[in-house]
Amino acid sequence: MDACWHLHPLRVRYQETDRMAVVFHGNYINWFEIGRTEMIRHAGLRYRDLEQHGLLLPVIELESKFIMPALYDDFVLVCTRISAMTPVRIAFESQVRRIDEHTAFPELCGDETPPGELLVRGTTRHAWVNKDFQPCRLDKAMPEVYRALQLSFNV
Repeated sequence: MDACWHLHPLRVRYQETDRMAVVFHGNYINWFEIGRTEMIRHAGLRYRDLEQHGLLLPVIELESKFIMPALYDDFVLVCTRISAMTPVRIAFESQVRRIDEHTAFPELCGDETPPGELLVRGTTRHAWVNKDFQPCRLDKAMPEVYRALQLSFNV
């Protein structure tokens, strides 16, 4: 099965830009996090609930490639999908794309390309850990969450 994209629209706010009306590069990292959080929420899960069960998901690696800048008041789509998953690690592929605000957001799986102009792409890699930051296996700690991620996102 091919992983599905989760699509989350945002409008670029003035506070996210620099003097040139260009989005400050650090904000893309925040948008990647928003994409991951909303993707997980879409599966009926919340990070808060995972943390209350003693599970944390810190970023252990981050890559990004800046292609074109987003500008103040642009309408962008944060596209997120799981690119790899094991019981102890998970990786997310992210894209930020400029779109017309009237663009429809279809469900996209496999090799389908999200709509809009590609601005930034990136990957974040994470490890499941306990509150002491020791690695743990999601399939053992919370098997229902592990299965929900597999089923919800075709991984």
